[in-house]
Amino acid sequence: MPEAMSVGRGSLAKRAVGRGATVWKMDGVLFAAVIALSVIGTLLVWSSTRMWSSAEPTGLLKKHVLNVCIGLALYSAVAVCDYRRLRTWAPLFYGVALLGLLLVITPMGSTINGHHSWIMLGGGFAVQPAELAKPALVVMLARLLSPTAEGTKDRPTAIGVLLSLAALGGAAVLVMLEPDLGTTMVLLATTAGVIVFAGVRKRLVLLAVGLAVAGAGAVWSLGLLKPYQVARFTALMDPSSDPRGVGYNSTQALVAVGSGEVFGKGLFHGGQTTGRFVPEQHTDFIFTVAGEELGFVGTVTVVLLLGVVLLRGLRIARACDDRFGALVAGGIVAWMAFQTLVNVGMTIGIMPITGVPLPFVSYGGTATFANMISVGILQAIHVRRPFAA
Repeated sequence: MPEAMSVGRGSLAKRAVGRGATVWKMDGVLFAAVIALSVIGTLLVWSSTRMWSSAEPTGLLKKHVLNVCIGLALYSAVAVCDYRRLRTWAPLFYGVALLGLLLVITPMGSTINGHHSWIMLGGGFAVQPAELAKPALVVMLARLLSPTAEGTKDRPTAIGVLLSLAALGGAAVLVMLEPDLGTTMVLLATTAGVIVFAGVRKRLVLLAVGLAVAGAGAVWSLGLLKPYQVARFTALMDPSSDPRGVGYNSTQALVAVGSGEVFGKGLFHGGQTTGRFVPEQHTDFIFTVAGEELGFVGTVTVVLLLGVVLLRGLRIARACDDRFGALVAGGIVAWMAFQTLVNVGMTIGIMPITGVPLPFVSYGGTATFANMISVGILQAIHVRRPFAA
């Protein structure tokens, strides 16, 4: 019996890491970029939170490291699965995501750091359904816009486009009720990206754009945006007009990034970071910590690593002959590209201030899990792609 158990363990280990195992077929460059971003993010989170509590200065650091480890476990679990099963499970994932968003706006929802976007699980743990809605929406859109038969090149139908817009609407309305304008913008951009990747006919694209513009106009004209959300858009044009009010975050972010100059002030030596002049430096404004302490070189490094993730995702999307897999990969790229643009853009004053984290760098458990799961899906598509690249 012991000998049989030993043989079984050896066989399992061989399947896991032996020659021809899934792990060796994964995109190593993509994985290395994600790990590098996670390491940089961990250092920046440590720097921006170590002065919060003299009793437990490493409390948030430990939580962040735990989140990254759990995220990597989820990444590994997803990467070794057959991504094509996601087509079958897409409606369930989307439905669960909507249920989570719905629970947030009930008495079960909780407010953390001024954002009513959480569900408390107890023991100090919380989940943010809006983050999990991003990959769920991507998978659902890919199902709606891809043909049932693998390998076919049929373009999406008008019904598919309308159903996709309905799927977007269901998630976006619930997110706006929190309210969370930043995530709503990400969901809109993600849907637009999947529609473009799907090769939808121009007239259908124009229809989708028209409906989106009409919806945005209705939101604005009906006063569905909160006053502070409107003020953030207006402050984008001139943040100095109210430097102590709505323009404060943008002004302090620019000061922090600019003060780092070329090589930065050194990790743990940023005055803006230590003094906590920029709010939410470990989450939404973590790019300011990179700018101040690591300088231009550090910020460029972060952007380049994120660019590597996006380019490898595009490569996977373009090379996959399975329309569903290609749309899932394309949707993930669109989501992360737009979220990166918004996060970095609001830090340097070219985008309105919205609460979206920087992928793989910002502190946040649910966001980390969603990002890692999505990269795991990219790896699963890369490993099982029905093509030879």
